[in-house]
Amino acid sequence: MSSRKIVIVGGVAGGAACATRLRRLDESAEIFIYERGPAISYAICGLPYYVGGVINRREQLMVASPESFRDNFNVEVRVRHQVEGINRTDKTVLVRNLSTGETFEQNYDCLVLATGSTPVRPNLPGMNLPGVFTLHHLEEADQMMRFLQERPVRQAVVVGAGYVGLEMVENLVRREIEVTLLEQMPHVLPQMDPEMVAPIHQALCDHGVHLAFNAALTGVEQGSNRTLYAVGSDGKRHRADMVVVGVGVRPEVSLARMFGLEIGELGGIRVDEQMRTSDPAIWAVGDAVEVRDFITGQWTLVPLAGPAGRQARVAAESICGRPTRYRGVQGTAIVGVFETVAACTGATEKRLRQVGMRYAKSFSFSMDRASYYPGAHRIAMKLLFDPETGRILGAQAVGKDGVARRMDVIAFAIQKHATVYDLEEAELAYAPQFGTARDPINIAGSVAANVARGDMLPAYWEDYLPEMIERGQILAIDVRSPTDYRARAVPGTVNIPLGELRARLNELPKDREIWVHCGVGQRAYYATRILLQNGFRARNLLGGITLYSAVKGQAQKPQ
Repeated sequence: MSSRKIVIVGGVAGGAACATRLRRLDESAEIFIYERGPAISYAICGLPYYVGGVINRREQLMVASPESFRDNFNVEVRVRHQVEGINRTDKTVLVRNLSTGETFEQNYDCLVLATGSTPVRPNLPGMNLPGVFTLHHLEEADQMMRFLQERPVRQAVVVGAGYVGLEMVENLVRREIEVTLLEQMPHVLPQMDPEMVAPIHQALCDHGVHLAFNAALTGVEQGSNRTLYAVGSDGKRHRADMVVVGVGVRPEVSLARMFGLEIGELGGIRVDEQMRTSDPAIWAVGDAVEVRDFITGQWTLVPLAGPAGRQARVAAESICGRPTRYRGVQGTAIVGVFETVAACTGATEKRLRQVGMRYAKSFSFSMDRASYYPGAHRIAMKLLFDPETGRILGAQAVGKDGVARRMDVIAFAIQKHATVYDLEEAELAYAPQFGTARDPINIAGSVAANVARGDMLPAYWEDYLPEMIERGQILAIDVRSPTDYRARAVPGTVNIPLGELRARLNELPKDREIWVHCGVGQRAYYATRILLQNGFRARNLLGGITLYSAVKGQAQKPQ
């Protein structure tokens, strides 16, 4: 290969991964990385845990140093150097040394933009007050740590209930700080469907977090003795010693926009399947780019480290002339909130409705290990799939242990265009401490396959109204035991235990639908099979009363 100069703007996940892959493919290239921050490669995702003390030494966040890049990969890395201009005709970039103010030009044959994203800092009153922070860069973590060390912080407000916001809540609670979570949506994790996140609400309440939903931040006010007040759109003022704003990020595209590269409708740099921009000598990767959604085929922004790393490899291979393409992004993600874990991959129901794609859905609740083994807990899973082919379109899961393993299996299944029938038949590792003989993956696949085959006609709690019974549209029956029914029942339902159902079929109408539920859906499935084979029009209210509580109920604080 002929020697060529490759300039990479930005380090961290995308830029660093691109440089190392380039070196493995081309030993003769001259590779330069210019990073405006103080570190070339560090663990952004670890910042909340550094603030919370889980990671107790700053150097643990450092993935690599400029010296290690030079010694191991023969890559020239310059931190605190900002690229301020691109001459696309002459193929040069203008670089400023932020420590000295000196500027110089660097020529390139290939240019890679890994400029990342910047935290959204709303243009609101009080955002520049001392004690108001965002957390997206190492310098911001350093500022937050100094603040926590210098001042007594007893109360904090976290604005935004996405991944970073929830991680900050947990880590501030770990520091024995009383936390209020302010979120403009009616639930946490807007990236997931609302009925799936009720366990996260409960976990937050169990740990004393105050939840303030349906209220956007309108400003931060200064009180006496350096006290702050975060003001919500509902007019409520939340006292705090510090405020952490985590309402999302936006692509850092100022350089690309300034020098004429195509910017997509969502605000990211537009790239093709090889991660090449509208300039054939410039590639872009990571948070700054728009890519295709693997499920819907539409443009999307997904600021996650995993996709950034894969995009970096594709760009490097494209630069080196290898046949390659980025297949699109699924948005596979996971977050832990105290002892509860939520994960997702592929499309959500909200997203499928937005783009007009046909889908069916199913819910299952199964144990993460053998029920007799100590520490067993339920995993709640939601599958979205094509009603005709059974192809998996998306999945969400919430539980304690084993959520990551199950979501990873489904994420790979989606990449291979697998169906719910494939999940039903998947052979997975089993021992009592790790799973069940029929894994939650198999059970989720079976429930979805029953829906797809027509063996079980589903009904959904969001459609259920007691008035439907009063109007004679449906009969709703609960097939749990009388004891369970008396303890907690859905308004409008009648109790016919599963064991009595066959003997009481003559009590049931055939001129209207019968909607059946139980605790989580299994006994209701058995009941619907009995009813369907006896000439009744029966539907299973999927998820049972457990899901009813998530859709219709609210998390309660511990007594």
